[in-house]
Amino acid sequence: MIRYDSTGLVLRLSDRVIADIAMRLGTPGGAAAAPEPEPIDEEEVLARLEKIDAWNVRTEAGALRFTARLPGRQGQRDFRMERANGTVIADAPGRVLGILAIGGPRAALATTEPAGYPYHILAPGDDIGAVGVAGTETAPVTDLLDPLREMTHEALIAETFLDWQMAKHAPLPLFVIRAETDSSADAAALARGAALDNLLIAAGNIRRAASRLGKSARLYAVVLDFALEDLRHDALGYRDAMLDLMERIETGLAAIGFDAPVFVARFDAGRPGQAPPAVIEGQWELMWNHGTHRFVGSAPDYMFDFDDYDRPTATSRRRMAEMSAAAIAAEAATTRHDPPLERGWRCPILHLAEIEPGAEPVLRVTARALGPLTLVPGSGTGFARPIGFALVGAATAPRIVAARIDPKDPQAVLLHLDRRPDAGEELRLSYGYGQPDANAVFALRDDWQLDSAAGERLHRWAMPAWLPVRAGGTQVPETASSEDRAGDAGSETGGEEA
Repeated sequence: MIRYDSTGLVLRLSDRVIADIAMRLGTPGGAAAAPEPEPIDEEEVLARLEKIDAWNVRTEAGALRFTARLPGRQGQRDFRMERANGTVIADAPGRVLGILAIGGPRAALATTEPAGYPYHILAPGDDIGAVGVAGTETAPVTDLLDPLREMTHEALIAETFLDWQMAKHAPLPLFVIRAETDSSADAAALARGAALDNLLIAAGNIRRAASRLGKSARLYAVVLDFALEDLRHDALGYRDAMLDLMERIETGLAAIGFDAPVFVARFDAGRPGQAPPAVIEGQWELMWNHGTHRFVGSAPDYMFDFDDYDRPTATSRRRMAEMSAAAIAAEAATTRHDPPLERGWRCPILHLAEIEPGAEPVLRVTARALGPLTLVPGSGTGFARPIGFALVGAATAPRIVAARIDPKDPQAVLLHLDRRPDAGEELRLSYGYGQPDANAVFALRDDWQLDSAAGERLHRWAMPAWLPVRAGGTQVPETASSEDRAGDAGSETGGEEA
């Protein structure tokens, strides 16, 4: 493919040619090195500086440093212009921070809005941008950086962090972001696909770029955006495949020299009635049972608004980024030695649904959260659709007539039913998934809150659930499947105690 930019014609070669060049040059991992652009001569450098409000110009090998007022919210500060490609980079303190993402096509969603900090949030300098090559080819190796042409979820996360730092008059670090995707039909294929290979190349490029700047690098987070795309797995198969993906990412990053990152994912239940229960159960399994990986679920999708094409609105994309940033920051501040139930981030998770003994038909729903739970109306402003509880089974399944927090246990919900379930009646309790019962339109959250830049107050809402209903006070049979044993701390995947 031939393109044109300010430096002239750019020729992009096929995978076969790139692989042949890589083999001949001995490039590690089979990834080809990006061609080094022609350095910008002194005359062009001065011409560019004449167009901006810059002063205190200093020269050094390979770059030009200067003080300037440039577009963006960063204000007056020092910048660095790379002679190799002309990219202007904020002269930021500390390490270069990377935020990467991997997933299906939806993870590539981006808008062309300008960045709030265009010189603090960049992409690897491979002429690809914030979104990768969709698994169609191998990304090149480079130590340069490029400005963003679009704003992805990861770019908005970085912008959120910088806004928070700016408000505190704290240092504004340099972020490098990239989302890699492919067309994998299930999570197992994603863990062995081209997106993973390119994500590791991007991680290596972040380290190379940091070294070029005379800095160290830290991979701050990896966003996992792959749930509704999984078309083949049952609940446990999806969870295990995502655990394998995280393991492979950690292994690849360790080979590059990075510590294990924070993994963050949003719980996607999809539109009511369209996602099969296995999609809900699989994500629910992953949210509470993710082994030793530093994984956090940032938020359920029902707290965001979507357009007619099931794409999040501009405001919702900002809110998604704020929730992801809050989850990443909270988890990054903890250590592996912290008590599991006191880690910095956990959306409330429903674990058990048990019929209480006694004459009154009451269903006790046991949750795990970092604070006391609250029930609020689950319709109207702030929700993409009516949110609440429902019993699902036969057409004559009991109905929920009232809901309240247990006054003796702030992390349990009591659902009052119109009758007790019949003996042998198989029921499921749904929350945040499907249509709630008319008298159970209540959303569940803990006491965490954050004032959004969009002018709204964000809360940490409970994750959707699809739980089997059992008689309270009975032992879970040894033959029960692990997806029905929410509180089994002895799971082979290393789940935490409920």
